Amino acid sequence: MSSMKAVHGFILAAGLALSVVVPVWGSSEGLKDSLYHPGHLKPVDSKVKVKVGDQAPEFTLPSLSGDPVSLSDFRGEKNVVVSFVPAAWTPVCSDQWPGYNIAKPLFDQFDSILLGITVDNIPSLYAWTQNMGDLWFPILSDFWPHGETAGKYGLLRSDGTAERALIFIDKKGIIAHIHVEDINQRPKLDIIVKALEKMADR
Repeated sequence: MSSMKAVHGFILAAGLALSVVVPVWGSSEGLKDSLYHPGHLKPVDSKVKVKVGDQAPEFTLPSLSGDPVSLSDFRGEKNVVVSFVPAAWTPVCSDQWPGYNIAKPLFDQFDSILLGITVDNIPSLYAWTQNMGDLWFPILSDFWPHGETAGKYGLLRSDGTAERALIFIDKKGIIAHIHVEDINQRPKLDIIVKALEKMADR
């Protein structure tokens, strides 16, 4: 019970921090002037191909660290949360991922790793994340074959970008929860908290 109280206390603290810190950070002059504003987009433009209970489609993608990262690297070791975002150098994505730095203790508590995936190439992701600051989780490029991983999950939009989605995968490689967010807004932190709690109870 005390563990759950701690989690919910964390949600409140982190939620307040995200609502205050991230938008302020995202408006910092250096990054703000470099961002592309796509305007309001169709909230969802794809049809998910996987469902809860499925074996998560395997992938191996290049990462900013220089080493390829595979979903199977974490089998039996960590729960995995895959964060698909549409594109580098856009405002919502530039707020969403830095916000997860505040939530790292939550991922640690639930023995989970976050993997960030976009369809951008490595040089673009490198420049973008250098401007965002240090991120604690691996950043992976689904650039070539273009959007192949997003496509396996049914999260590739008709314009070639990915949906803004979170896929929760347990240590056995089974999909435990799927959340596809309106592409125009950031997923709320409590979505992650609730899904990690459910995986811990499995």
